[in-house]
Amino acid sequence: MNITAVDVVVCSPDRNFVTLRVTTDDGLVGLGDGTLNGRELAVASYLRDHVAPLLLGRDAHAIEDTWQFLYRSAYWRRGPVTMAAIAAVDVALWDLKAQAAGLPLYQLLGGASRTGIMAYGHASGRDTAELFDSIREHLQLGYRSIRVQTSVPGINAVYGVAAQPTSEGSRYDYEPAQRAPLPAEEDWDTRAYLRHIPSVFEAVRSEFGPELPLLHDGHHRMTPIQAARLGKDLEPYDLFWLEDCTPAENQEALRLVRAHTITPLAIGEVFNTVWDYQTLIREQLIDYVRSAVTHTGGITAMRKLLDFAAQYQIKSGIHGPTDISPVGMAAALHLDLAIHNFGIQEYMRHGALTNEVFRQSFTFEDGYLHPGEQPGLGVTLDQAAAERFPYQPAYLPFNRLKDGTVHDW
Repeated sequence: MNITAVDVVVCSPDRNFVTLRVTTDDGLVGLGDGTLNGRELAVASYLRDHVAPLLLGRDAHAIEDTWQFLYRSAYWRRGPVTMAAIAAVDVALWDLKAQAAGLPLYQLLGGASRTGIMAYGHASGRDTAELFDSIREHLQLGYRSIRVQTSVPGINAVYGVAAQPTSEGSRYDYEPAQRAPLPAEEDWDTRAYLRHIPSVFEAVRSEFGPELPLLHDGHHRMTPIQAARLGKDLEPYDLFWLEDCTPAENQEALRLVRAHTITPLAIGEVFNTVWDYQTLIREQLIDYVRSAVTHTGGITAMRKLLDFAAQYQIKSGIHGPTDISPVGMAAALHLDLAIHNFGIQEYMRHGALTNEVFRQSFTFEDGYLHPGEQPGLGVTLDQAAAERFPYQPAYLPFNRLKDGTVHDW
């Protein structure tokens, strides 16, 4: 099954996506997601100008060999652009292999380990009443686990609060990346945040009871000792996890956090290789791996990473907001269904325009996702629809402290 064509499709229905189309001499088409939020064109160029010529004529079945070839032959290894490009190729090849076999992809990964994939949704609000309404809305949609984000008094704009206006004056229910020539500037005050958040979870627990799994994303904005304080302050509210409590490039920093709190920790949505996790996993400093299939080398690499984590009873929590296209989401779901150490899957519903471009077989019912039974990934790309939505410049916001210092967003 030789590769005869490799095409890169960049489109922007509800947001920007980079999709790789790999065609074989059997007439099969495999899809991969190369979207890197705010840096999409870098991956598109990497794929179009440097990777596509290397794939022509290769055997599409040789997934491991192709992965190693793309990773090692470039000499310059790792990094989000390189690993997103490799992931796009890897997922497209798995899609092709499963189509050729006439099976849904999860069957080639060992078959289903569960009947459904528990998902969590994103509830948020500018105040308690708005937050409660958002939680109720998500419960009505069928979510059984809820991430809670809220505005903080004294801070104008906070990550994860959909109702706060963007620089365009609109909500960002689908994605915080804003279509603008420059990134929006937001403000930040860690002390105000640390004072406010425990009271929010106290109110949520009082309103919704002890059984509802609650999650929270710190989004890399705390120092290790600040993260340790928040984790300890949140212990009475029994979080499912506290995500990205501190920047984890310095993996040893999590030793301090772990020593001070029993709140479960999830880390890794900005990581892109197993090397980013070695200390975290080996010393059991986290409870959930948060990497995206699309940013971490694809299904091949993520399976190996999660098998490594499984040795230490660490579970998956694969990144899945709307900067992951339906192609990338389907890849995550097939992996979720197959692995033993599944934890939870992040899931934000895509907008109507995105669903018009990407036709999907995966389903969400009663709080659980399933990738479906179509051969391959179960996602097709409507090329004509994609062409109606050309790329638009868009950037994630960034933070400054009160004195003007750039801070982690």
